[in-house]
Amino acid sequence: MIDLFVVLGLILVLEGGLYAAFPAGMKRLMVVMIQQPDEALRLSGLGAATFGVGIIWVVKTFL
Repeated sequence: MIDLFVVLGLILVLEGGLYAAFPAGMKRLMVVMIQQPDEALRLSGLGAATFGVGIIWVVKTFL
């Protein structure tokens, strides 16, 4: 359970850091994302989630 809260905290740090460092770039990214079809966003999210699970598996298995 502690690991879950650590991960959530890291996500907030990374996302908040991007908004703090590149606010104009994040706004442009949002405009581009709104224009994308739902299926493209769904596939991107699924790919990112799969990649994340792969990273966790590698870390837990080999480190």
